[in-house]
This record gives sequence, structure tokens and C-alpha cells, in this order.
Amino acid sequence: MMPMTPWVKRLLIANIAMFFVTAASPDLRGLLTLYPPWILYRPWTLVSYMFLHGGLGHLFFNMIGLFFFGPRLEGRLGGKDFLWVYFLSGVGGALFSIVFATQYAVVGASGAVFGVLMGYAMFWPREKIYLMAIIPVEAWLLVSVYVFYTLYSGMSGAESRTAHFAHLGGLAVAFGYIKWREWRRGAGKRAFQKSLHPDATPTGVVGDRMAAARWKGISLDGLHELNRDEVARLLEKVEANGAASLTPPERQFLDRMSAG
Repeated sequence: MMPMTPWVKRLLIANIAMFFVTAASPDLRGLLTLYPPWILYRPWTLVSYMFLHGGLGHLFFNMIGLFFFGPRLEGRLGGKDFLWVYFLSGVGGALFSIVFATQYAVVGASGAVFGVLMGYAMFWPREKIYLMAIIPVEAWLLVSVYVFYTLYSGMSGAESRTAHFAHLGGLAVAFGYIKWREWRRGAGKRAFQKSLHPDATPTGVVGDRMAAARWKGISLDGLHELNRDEVARLLEKVEANGAASLTPPERQFLDRMSAG
């Protein structure tokens, strides 16, 4: 098992401490609880509700999820991005509850913890999670089943006291944030590669068609024999399998020949 990481440890301590503090102070608990009709008067409850729980069982299962899945995700993302996933998922759960379940007060770290579970499943989809320490279920399947269960329960009103929409909001926001994060990191790599090859042919269906038309206009008669044979081979490959079948060096070679 992954060693305990700094932010997971702090979140565990904060949640457990707040459970006992609010158990001793019902007025404080009421002030920190998310109640959708009052959100304009108590905006801090978008975050504070994550540190409240309905009982020891509720606290236990949320903290077990954070304890088992959080450290590996924090190790993968780093502390800053892990916190973004955790708190954005919690806020997403609050917003989903406000929109879809306005009549119920909401407490618990479930939205945030399910965001962590979603992140885990995205990075390690084939990792086996043992339900009840016996039944092996791959992470992607567990999350998928829970998404459908949450949608069904939320729409049908089953177990209305359970914050199904908070769970769903946490899952959705975590998925969106991690996809955006990966795209943003990939965008830097793409920009760097483009700076190395500023004349590279654009990709995509339209770009491939434009490139194929330009390559077909290469005059073979004026080329060296070796280049002529290579151009002919690559044009046959494009004709048979499309421009997308070419490797980046092959595309760059045809671009140079067409520019000459």
C-alpha cells in the first residue's frame, strides 16, 4: 500500500476533528451544514459541509475511501493538484445538490472522496479493488456501476436521505478537471513540438486531405532516384491507407519534397 501522503493525512485529521467538535456544538454544525435554500446567505457551506458527517459510520466509510485511494492519487498528481481534485469535487457535489436536490440538507465528504475515486479509476482503470475484502472489481467498472446507480437513485428518489447528487457531482467534476489538466499539460508538449517543426502538415481529416492533395502534386521526374522511390512508396501508402497511416518522419519527408 502507498505510504501516507501529507495532504491525505491532514484531511483525515481535519475530518475526524470536525466530527467531534461539531458533535459537541450542534449550533456550529447547523451553521456549517449545506442547506440549498440558504446558500446565498451561507456561501461558506459550499466548502464547510465537506467536513461534517451524519454519524460514525458515515465518517468511517468516507475516511476509509480517502485513506486507501488518496495517497496514490496525491503521489501521481502532486499535493496542489490533488487538493484541486478534492475540493473542486466537493464543491461540484454541493452545486449538483443545490440544482437537483434543493429540499435536502447535505453533509459529508462523499462528493470529494468520490472525486478521488474517479481520479484513481482514470489513472489505474484495471486496478482490482476488493469489495468486502473478497470480490475483485476493476476500478473503472466500480466507478461506472456507481455512476449508474447514483443516477437511478437520484432520479427515482430511492434512499432520498442519501446525497446521490453530491456523489455524482464529485465524480463529474473530478473527471472534467483531470481531463482538463491532462489536456493543459499536453498542450505545452504540442506547442514545443510545433516550434521544432513549424512547417509540419496539420493533422485531422481536413489537414490530411489537404496534405494528400499537395503530396500528389510532387514532380517525380525532378527528384533523385532514391527520393523518387521513397516518394512513390509513401504515396502508395497514402492511397491505400490514408494520410493518417504515415509516421511523423514520413509526413515531414513528403512536406519537404512538396516544398522543393
